[in-house]
Amino acid sequence: MPTALPSQPLITALQLGQLLKSARKHRKLTQAQVATRLGLSQNRVSYLEQHPDELSFKQLLGWCAAVGLELRLGQRDSAVPAEPVEW
Repeated sequence: MPTALPSQPLITALQLGQLLKSARKHRKLTQAQVATRLGLSQNRVSYLEQHPDELSFKQLLGWCAAVGLELRLGQRDSAVPAEPVEW
């Protein structure tokens, strides 16, 4: 079993796409395998990894389940400087 990925805060959509792709590869899953689990085409998974701002919330939750991620929301650490949001 692969070791766990470290938890990390996400500030931008681009970071989300990179995390989803990294988690997929960490689990040794192909885009086609993730696509099957989500009911999407492989081309759509590829596109969404590059354009994660177009993911629906339902797709995001399914993707997290497929690649072994847990989605958590919480208050931002006040020590972290605020960055402009690109969404």
